[in-house]
Amino acid sequence: MLTEAAPAKLNLALHLRRRRDDGYHDLETVFAFTEFGDTLTVTAADDLSLAVTGDFAAAAGAGGDNLVLRAARALAEAAAVPARAALALEKRIPVAAGLGGGSADAAAALRLLNRFWGLEWPEAMLVELAAGLGSDVPACVASRTCFGSGRGEQLADWPVAMAGQAVLLANPRVAVPTGPVFAGWDRIDHGGIVPGADLAGLRNDMTAAALAIAPAIGDLLALLAATEASLVRMSGSGATCFALYPDSARCEAAAAVVESHGWWAAATILR
Repeated sequence: MLTEAAPAKLNLALHLRRRRDDGYHDLETVFAFTEFGDTLTVTAADDLSLAVTGDFAAAAGAGGDNLVLRAARALAEAAAVPARAALALEKRIPVAAGLGGGSADAAAALRLLNRFWGLEWPEAMLVELAAGLGSDVPACVASRTCFGSGRGEQLADWPVAMAGQAVLLANPRVAVPTGPVFAGWDRIDHGGIVPGADLAGLRNDMTAAALAIAPAIGDLLALLAATEASLVRMSGSGATCFALYPDSARCEAAAAVVESHGWWAAATILR
């Protein structure tokens, strides 16, 4: 049996630039990844299967459209090998939460099966294949802080080290579908991101549209802003928000405050 971590994704900033003719959006973002996430394991089998357990297993589902299975089939086809693997996913990342859970799981499947099937593909080949599975999947293959552009699939190094930074993930237990949030964007380009820029001067352009769909996000952001956080922002299309802290003790104290409101929280660090 082999195991692979599927780290939760954060958008430390997310600037929308324009809506493209193909329906996607050109954007610029700062991806970061946490020690908190899902776990994927694989054992030998005569066919391809997926079992899902964990807090958010029911919402994730284990059907054929699960991104883990789609990633496995895509890799098997590209590598011309039989799609044989019994996969088991421990689902801890909330679904439809702005944390890239499905993308993280798909990326973990690519890394795991690359090892399990003895393919020895370099990361660059996995990233290229991942682009066909979703805009966030290439960044999730790398699972390290980076700058994303295009649909998010064009990656470059982020010149500021972030590993070890204490971060709180918090969600008001509301699922927010990505499509309506993108549709609610005001379509105003407020400018891009200069790699290495101070995060405090950046933004998430999807926040207003997400708040219109789920006002509880605003309550959560206000709560986090009243803690000792150095930065508070929504991740992706929401509803999960994050807060950065000087140390883990203050991060864990804030997590207790969030949980006292009946909301979901996970105190962790950036990878």
